Amino acid sequence: MKAKAPAKSLTLIQLFDRFDTDEKARKHLELILWPNGPVCPHCKCNDQAKIAERAANKDKKIRPGLRFCSNCQKQFTVTIGTIFEDSHIPLRKWLIAWYLLCSSKKGIASLALQRLLELGSYRTALFMTHRIRYALQQTTFAEKLSGTVEVDEASIKSRAGDGREFGVKVAVVAMVQRGGAVRSQVMKTVSAINLKEAVMANVEKQSQVHTDKLQGYVGLRSDYDHRSVKHGAGEFSRHEGPVHVTTANVESYFSLLKRGVVGTFHHISEKHLPLYLAEFDFRHSLRNETDGQRTDIALTKAAGKRLIYKTA
Repeated sequence: MKAKAPAKSLTLIQLFDRFDTDEKARKHLELILWPNGPVCPHCKCNDQAKIAERAANKDKKIRPGLRFCSNCQKQFTVTIGTIFEDSHIPLRKWLIAWYLLCSSKKGIASLALQRLLELGSYRTALFMTHRIRYALQQTTFAEKLSGTVEVDEASIKSRAGDGREFGVKVAVVAMVQRGGAVRSQVMKTVSAINLKEAVMANVEKQSQVHTDKLQGYVGLRSDYDHRSVKHGAGEFSRHEGPVHVTTANVESYFSLLKRGVVGTFHHISEKHLPLYLAEFDFRHSLRNETDGQRTDIALTKAAGKRLIYKTA
């Protein structure tokens, strides 16, 4: 069966029709992770002449999609070396879960995912969503944000690591490139030194940085074209010639994040907060893409990452 090209736009109904079997889901995943043909996860060989597909045979326990690499003499499937490896959850349910998470602006609760996908337990659904967030999380970036970047900080209601204390406030700083990507991170304390370190690590020098009037941002003036709005005086935006000074975009990001925490997840542990930030960062950075495009881009991040249950 020939795999279909990734859809430019994909609705939930089309998703269920398209991935009604694990075979179809696997073919789609192969198309996303292997755009130029199969690649052996063991030796990274992509010489198609050295990779052969095994004929599926239930009697001989040869599963669909199994391939053999004559370069390293090992077998593999498209799920080896990805977050799907060793998962007992049907692949079609995995792809639907990715779509639901990537298309829900305020996130989707694990309990809702358990119900929609008929998963065995809440724990299974939670581990599933954590695996996806882990795949979406980026710790290094090829380039820094540039142009006009809006920066703001907020306190997110979290839960202490022991799981007993509620209402713990955790500081988060977010940087949004106007019309582009967003990067956020947890901060132990909000100080001028920490704020400048975060901006310096993520934003190109001499870029235009817009913030509120918090004194902690004053130190940015030596390296950036720093402009600010004074919320305390009722100022939320102003024009300085052709420059529109505002923090509306980063505030919009925090608005979605806070509504997700309160309305969807209800509470998030401080330990896992960075994973949830990765989820919201990814969706917001690709806010101009369709749900189908965003999901396919997200699936490219499934390779090369494993999350073991004990560390989840």
